[in-house]
Amino acid sequence: MRQRDIFWFWLPLFASWLLMTAEGPIIAAAINRLPDEIIMLAAMGIVSSLSITIESPIINLLATSTALVRDHASYRLVRRFTIHWCLALTIIAILVAYTRLFDWIVPGLLDVPPEIAAWVRPGMKIMVFWSAAIGWRRFLQGILIRFNRTRAIALGTAVRLLASGGTAILLAILSQLPGVLIGALGLMAGVIAEALYATWAVRPVLRAELAPDTPAAEGSPLTYRSLSAFHIPLAATSVLVLMLQPMVTSSLARLDQPTLTLAAWPIVFQIALMARAGAMALPEVVIALHHDATTFAPLRRFSLLLTAALTTVMALFVFTPAGRLYIFGVQDLTDAVGELALASLPLFLLLPGLTTLVSWLRGLLIQSRHTRFVNIGMAVNLSLTAVVLIAGVVRRWPGLPTAALAMTLALLGEVLYLTWRTRATLPVELPLFGAPRAKQLSL
Repeated sequence: MRQRDIFWFWLPLFASWLLMTAEGPIIAAAINRLPDEIIMLAAMGIVSSLSITIESPIINLLATSTALVRDHASYRLVRRFTIHWCLALTIIAILVAYTRLFDWIVPGLLDVPPEIAAWVRPGMKIMVFWSAAIGWRRFLQGILIRFNRTRAIALGTAVRLLASGGTAILLAILSQLPGVLIGALGLMAGVIAEALYATWAVRPVLRAELAPDTPAAEGSPLTYRSLSAFHIPLAATSVLVLMLQPMVTSSLARLDQPTLTLAAWPIVFQIALMARAGAMALPEVVIALHHDATTFAPLRRFSLLLTAALTTVMALFVFTPAGRLYIFGVQDLTDAVGELALASLPLFLLLPGLTTLVSWLRGLLIQSRHTRFVNIGMAVNLSLTAVVLIAGVVRRWPGLPTAALAMTLALLGEVLYLTWRTRATLPVELPLFGAPRAKQLSL
């Protein structure tokens, strides 16, 4: 397997993630040009965090679908599984938006200031179908990856970006709606448009490779029980991953200058997310392309090169005028919020490279169906994050540096744990690092 083959398989997935991470900055830029931008930006950050947390159990449907949809029967089973999850999460979203559960979570558990919390509930009411749209399109995107239609995924994300960004910009120009409502409507327009596009784009695969009359895949048929056993650890991993955002938000709300910090945090987080877009695309590449010793070494080399490349890109952004141009030019932040965001960026320098290593190791473990270790690795990550955040709150450390330290140490801990577990799961002749050894013959 050549590096160029991996690159061309990875590139559309990277483009999809990059376009998707550009959605938040476009909406934030629209909100920043409207009245009460600091309050609205902080409220929109919490709306996004809560909505993504609710959807977290179905984020890894992308990996589940990529790994397990092999024939018509498995397609129908995973589709039914997806619909069940989408219905359950929609009910949870309605409860959060329309009942007293909101008061317990936002003003209570997260301790969000009242002037911000008042605008979070209207945004959450708009976002009730977010999880269903995300779950459906990730299920379909996994099928597209499995059958080498990755270009359609990038096109779908472009459709999403046009719908979300276009909606936000038009509403900002033509309406008098508050910024948080414009942001929520833009996000919903984007995910619905992408879900509809994925439904259209997957039709050729359903007519050909997954048609009812196609041969069944080799091996034991997929069952609902085995599907659940595969996905539940990944769902738990996603829940843990996305608990990080509310956890960080809650900590920032308890530290100095909470309103300014909560306004700067979504911008900093979006920058870090864009810098990690290439890493986010890596697990599905490993799942789809890794089969044996002949594919392991090329994928390892690609992952390590990507680690270096993303770290370099982040450094160029942070230590050149690009960061200031983006924060004050593109985002048009106020001086106070912008300087706070800009000063914290160097502290997030290692996140892209560490995320790439985590994604590579997760891909290897998922491909070999050791999803439980992926879940435990994320638990390690979350535990280290919690320890640092609690220490920051107790000792009154500055908000954004505390978040950077927590996320960096947590990723480093996860890399170490996943490295240990991946070494144990690989065949003895295939070390995680170093040249392959000759296979030993048993007598």
